[in-house]
Amino acid sequence: MRIAIPLFAAAFVASTAQAQPLGGEQPLLKEVAAAVSPARQKASIEKLVSFGTRHTGSDTKSDKRGIGAARRWIASEFQAASKDCGGRLTVETPSRVMTAERLAGPTEVMNVVAILPGTSDPSRVIVISGHYDSRVTDAKNFTADAPGANDDGSGTAAVIEAARVLCKHQFPATLVFAALAGEEQGLLGGKILADFAVSKGWRVEANLNNDIIGNTEGLGGVRDNTHVRVFSEGTRSTETPEEANRRRYNGGEVDSPSRNLARFMDGVADRYLTNLDVVMVYRTDRFGRGGDQVEMLRAGFPAVRITEAVENYTRQHQDLRTENGIKYGDTIDGVDFAYLAQVTRLNVATMAALAMAPAPPTGVEIAGAVSPDTTVKWKPAADAAAYRVWWRSTTDPQWRYSRLAGTTGEAKLPGVIIDDWFFGVSAIGADGYESPVVFPGAAGTFERGGAPK
Repeated sequence: MRIAIPLFAAAFVASTAQAQPLGGEQPLLKEVAAAVSPARQKASIEKLVSFGTRHTGSDTKSDKRGIGAARRWIASEFQAASKDCGGRLTVETPSRVMTAERLAGPTEVMNVVAILPGTSDPSRVIVISGHYDSRVTDAKNFTADAPGANDDGSGTAAVIEAARVLCKHQFPATLVFAALAGEEQGLLGGKILADFAVSKGWRVEANLNNDIIGNTEGLGGVRDNTHVRVFSEGTRSTETPEEANRRRYNGGEVDSPSRNLARFMDGVADRYLTNLDVVMVYRTDRFGRGGDQVEMLRAGFPAVRITEAVENYTRQHQDLRTENGIKYGDTIDGVDFAYLAQVTRLNVATMAALAMAPAPPTGVEIAGAVSPDTTVKWKPAADAAAYRVWWRSTTDPQWRYSRLAGTTGEAKLPGVIIDDWFFGVSAIGADGYESPVVFPGAAGTFERGGAPK
């Protein structure tokens, strides 16, 4: 049943930018965040480290060492989580024999994926991912010990813990928990995941890629356990030349679906977490570097990279050694488990909030040239009880002003001149959960259109 909500007059509120407020406080989001266990995550990373190396080209037969043992253990953890929550998870292992410059030859690259089907909109999908392979200084070295505690044992532990926590609940949309291989050889697991999503016909609303999320001590002794970076692309990877021309003229460089997903995560952190703030970084990834979310973006899916606030490069891609009193290597003593749990809480609360909310609006358009008013239109959907129209200054990082709208698919903003603002629309469910904001046109749509087939 739809709820009729009257249109309120537009009002300029606080003079400072505010993070996007969600549609009322939701006890479920606090519950799932509180369920995250640092002790369980520590045990997960200890087990991952115990395999010696998880290099994509390492041993696949042994049950004690190498990537084969690691992927079988991850699958067993997903299966145990499923047993504990009534068999709700389905575990799949999409794989492909691939070649890459950093592999000795054709190698089977296998992801381990757990799927929690949605109850009413199962083709709409929220994905959390992390890569479980590891490496040392030489990316081709598949025999040396490569603990990979933080890169990316931390992200893998977040994926496993998210599955343990969230499978105890049911959601309208499908949740996918993906442990990926081959990241260190060229984002191979990310490519397999993207192709898997396409083959399944998934409408991926968000990919939260967690890569290096457990360290709080940077170089020079800098410490930060209260911030986490969320990287997001500014313009869509699948943008066509025609779409680029429209975007360059009318705006949208900072309003891709991935960017508005990052804003959504910032709002979740502000409302549901204590002592953890999202730092939005307006880049697809760290400078000159990359992660598996890049392949999801190339496939046309919204995706962000989540990474600790301060990195320690003596612990990344390093042979285990001590030189000039400096210890090198990605060992477990470099992981702050309280901080890792906080970042994982951000993930599980975000996934739950997205999955409970209606799908992001489609068909968002604006009109109002040579007019003192702006009209915003969108396609009404059955799962939305109301909508919220947003606008902000073109130089504002966050959506600042809003008004509620009903389900007619149109709202007029008297006195709001289209030339001076950016606009967007979010959908609100009958229970108050709210979707991310969608910027008008191809630049902001969460739909996959334009991706290579």
